[in-house]
Amino acid sequence: MIELQGYVEPTPRVRAATLRSLLIGAGEAGRAMAQALRRVPDYGLLPIGFLDDNPIRRQVACLPVLGSIGDMAAVAAANNVDVALVTIPSLPPRRIAEIAARAHAVGLLVRFLPSFGDALERDVRLSDLRSVRIDRLLGRDEVHVIRSASRSVIAGRRVLVTGAGGSIGSELCRQIDHFEPAALYMLDHDESNLHRLQLELRGHGLLDTDDIIIADIRDRGRLWQLFHELRPEVVFHAAAHKHLPLLERHPCEGVKSNVAGTHHVMECAVATGVERVILISTDKAADPSSVLGATKRLAEMILRHYAGRETLIASVRFGNVLGSRGSLLSVLESQIERGEMVTITHPDVTRFFMTVEEAVGLVLEAAVMATTGEVFVLDMGEPVLIVDLVRNYTAQLHGNADDVVIRFTGLRPGEKLDETLISQDEERTPTAHPKIWNSRTSTELPADFERSLQQLYAASTENNIREVRRLLAALVPGYRPTLGDSTAAVAPYPDDW
Repeated sequence: MIELQGYVEPTPRVRAATLRSLLIGAGEAGRAMAQALRRVPDYGLLPIGFLDDNPIRRQVACLPVLGSIGDMAAVAAANNVDVALVTIPSLPPRRIAEIAARAHAVGLLVRFLPSFGDALERDVRLSDLRSVRIDRLLGRDEVHVIRSASRSVIAGRRVLVTGAGGSIGSELCRQIDHFEPAALYMLDHDESNLHRLQLELRGHGLLDTDDIIIADIRDRGRLWQLFHELRPEVVFHAAAHKHLPLLERHPCEGVKSNVAGTHHVMECAVATGVERVILISTDKAADPSSVLGATKRLAEMILRHYAGRETLIASVRFGNVLGSRGSLLSVLESQIERGEMVTITHPDVTRFFMTVEEAVGLVLEAAVMATTGEVFVLDMGEPVLIVDLVRNYTAQLHGNADDVVIRFTGLRPGEKLDETLISQDEERTPTAHPKIWNSRTSTELPADFERSLQQLYAASTENNIREVRRLLAALVPGYRPTLGDSTAAVAPYPDDW
């Protein structure tokens, strides 16, 4: 155990919300950052010491060097550390990802010093390091669910991630890469996403390696070819259309990707002897009221259809992920920066929220617990009122929530006022993990499930919107679609249709 020896911590004026921060890198950038943070305690980061791999460094800026980067877990535990602050601007992306994964594994928030070029351009603004208190936004403590068993599922195995360039997919790739798989195949249909991901993980974007795969899960033949060539042993299926308003207007596209695409992945996985398949789902699949929710619930049902074979299978339902591309926080910050009104659908709307670290931890734990098509959900506490989240976020980042003007736009077709994690036809049961629940259903799959799916695929291929909605309602328990053409939804189907 590494402890502070012969060191008296400085006592600047500090807020109650101060986070004890461990600086990674005791060079000039680390020295300057430590001095700046101690001068400006209002940013809420209190430096308590450094980690540095140079054994010569013992004390910098009146703060002790507490060990090497490899000692992070012991130092964090001994000194009640909240934040790992990476202050080495020259680190390559792969090394940054390794340090971030090590910090996340022991429950630390991670913050980064911008590169020197960016810092010069912005006059080294300390605001780059402002930390949003996640617990205030979530209305609960952040839950770190990854256990050592997760590594055993990944290490030494060939792993395929579909939708690898998305927010969840790319974070999965970063975490999986840290667990030393035999191979990590990153599949996406968007070449720009793949380029960005390779830059983050490998430090270059040449797109000339076998682990970067451009393909579309809608293309059954292409997937068949890839599964036979690559022989993945573990598959994380994150590829999907996920924007609710778009799928209400274009439901056939939701079926082609979220349903048929998932069916293709499962068909290929079972046929080639994949050990485990984990589907990324959504809380909108519980008592679905939208095409998004219905197609993702149907994707969960497809996994159940393949359960009981040698391939271990599970689905994972998320709430909204804070900080993902296109998420509420990114849109909110963009509106504030442009001086626009903040748009919220309804003053009483609530949602479940989680961090990307929680989301990926839940997926990796699901890989350990997967057996016969379970649907896992995280114990996420109470849903968060969107208005409260907006005001808390604005107050933390900009100092005054009263300056924000909110415009309520009204719920869109398919949207709920409140989400749920468990459907009415499901029962929540405990798992081996105290923070993860299994959602069990007693509802059997329809006897003609395969035939109905083929009818749905045919209707989507013909872009027959009305028939797609009808077949979704016939297949998915509790789903009642809204009528309309490709641009609007106006009224519910009658009960006797």
